[in-house]
Amino acid sequence: MSGTRVRVAVVGVGHLGRIHARIYAQNPRAELVGVVDADVERAREVGEECGVPAFTSVEELGHDFEAASIAVPTVAHEAASVPLLERGIACLIEKPIAPHVEEADRILAAAERGGAMVAVGHVERFQPGIRRLRELGLDPRYIECHRLTEFSFRSLDVGVVHDLMIHDLDLVLHMVGSDVESLDAAGEGS
Repeated sequence: MSGTRVRVAVVGVGHLGRIHARIYAQNPRAELVGVVDADVERAREVGEECGVPAFTSVEELGHDFEAASIAVPTVAHEAASVPLLERGIACLIEKPIAPHVEEADRILAAAERGGAMVAVGHVERFQPGIRRLRELGLDPRYIECHRLTEFSFRSLDVGVVHDLMIHDLDLVLHMVGSDVESLDAAGEGS
């Protein structure tokens, strides 16, 4: 990667992508080089907010960047990330990585072919409380998860398990550090 600043683009600037773009624009270790969205007006608006060019396709963006945030709907993660990964562009993909394991496998294969890093946006594990629990070295046998806040935004292209419960599942796997032997889940609609 170039110098001390990573040249990064954001692909998909809806709710979460706009947040990615703002954070990169404010981060002294990153240089936001452009934003991409199929919605011309939204791309232009976020580009203006962040002081970068806006594009409607990755092809228009060009090749002068090293990393990208993929924040398009989950069903489009593969189409958005594979061409970049095959070019060696590191990708941070919003969770979940894909709606089906076959698509996730193709994304990972593209990263391997291109020698690119791919990461999934499992951000909850970096919360201070979770980090502290890990530092304590606990070895939990049973974990019970409850989501206590309502979300004002929820992706509708995948079910609630892929969209929200994925955070809880990731935290359990992160905390336990071993294979899961059994899992029970229950829920109720509002």
